[in-house]
Amino acid sequence: MNLTVERIGNVAIVHCEGRIVRSDAALLLRDVVRAQHDARIVLLDLSNVEALEGGGLGMLLFLDAWTSAHGIQFKIFDPPDSVRRSLDRTRTAADLEIAGAGEVLSLLG
Repeated sequence: MNLTVERIGNVAIVHCEGRIVRSDAALLLRDVVRAQHDARIVLLDLSNVEALEGGGLGMLLFLDAWTSAHGIQFKIFDPPDSVRRSLDRTRTAADLEIAGAGEVLSLLG
């Protein structure tokens, strides 16, 4: 998995590419998101994620709780259908905020 971070003001956009299915990918994601501790919003761009399973799903819930505890909004953007199905199967989607294109444009405004 490859991760890149783009900062626009107080918004940290974490672009994810590849598969978030093994613990090493989940831990890398954790480290990158936690490094954004001074952001007001962390936007996780999942548009180039091929698969999300097990440890990746759990890590998204952990990151949602961690950012909330630090006063940071955590939003997911543009998950492909296969990733959205993984979220829906585990009821994780109900716990995570998935931002639409209009909301993302407003945040980056």
